[in-house]
Amino acid sequence: MPEHRKLENRDSSTAHPGRLVPAGYMPFVEQLFRRNYSAMVHLARVMLGNDDEAEDVVQDVFLRMVEGDSALPFGQQPSASPKYESYLLTAVRNGCLNRMRRMRLHDKVKGLLAIDDDACLPPIDKGMDRLDGIGAYVDEQLAEPHRSIFHLRFDQDLTVGEIARRLGLNPNTAYKYLMQSLERIRQHLKNH
Repeated sequence: MPEHRKLENRDSSTAHPGRLVPAGYMPFVEQLFRRNYSAMVHLARVMLGNDDEAEDVVQDVFLRMVEGDSALPFGQQPSASPKYESYLLTAVRNGCLNRMRRMRLHDKVKGLLAIDDDACLPPIDKGMDRLDGIGAYVDEQLAEPHRSIFHLRFDQDLTVGEIARRLGLNPNTAYKYLMQSLERIRQHLKNH
C-alpha cells in the first residue's frame, strides 16, 4: 500500500520539492524526542564536554529530521523498534565529530591570522631600507651580465628564458648568472 505524503505543521513555501514527510511523521518525531533526548544529550556532553554545544548537536539532529534531511527509516512506531535509538545515537555521535572537526579547523585558521600586536611586526620602513640596500649592492657590486639579469628578473619580472633571449645567452648560462648573483646577495646580507 503506497504511503500518502503530505506536509504537516509546515508552510508549503518553505518545503523543498521531494522532501515531503509521511502523514503522522511529526507525532512520531515528538515521541522519539521525548524518549531519547536525555540519552542523546548525555552522549553529546561526554563527547564535547560542553552542555550548550551538546544541546545544539541534539537539536540539529531533530531539526534535520523535521526538515526531511535525515535518513530515518519510516514505518514502525518508536516504541516498536530499538533501531531508532541506535540511529539517533549514531547521528549524535556523527554530529559531535563534525562539530569537533569544525572547532579544530577554526582554531587552526585562527592561528594563521595576523597578530594584532604591532611590536611583533617589523616596521615597513625597515623593510624598505633593506630592499634599497639590496638594490644599491646590486648596482654597485655586481658586474655585467649579473646586474642586468638580476634587474630583468626582479624589476621587470621576466622569466629566465625571456632574459636569455633578450641578452642573447643560453638559458642555462642566464640561470647560472642569476644564481651566482643571489648567492652573493645572501652572503652580503649575512655579513651585514
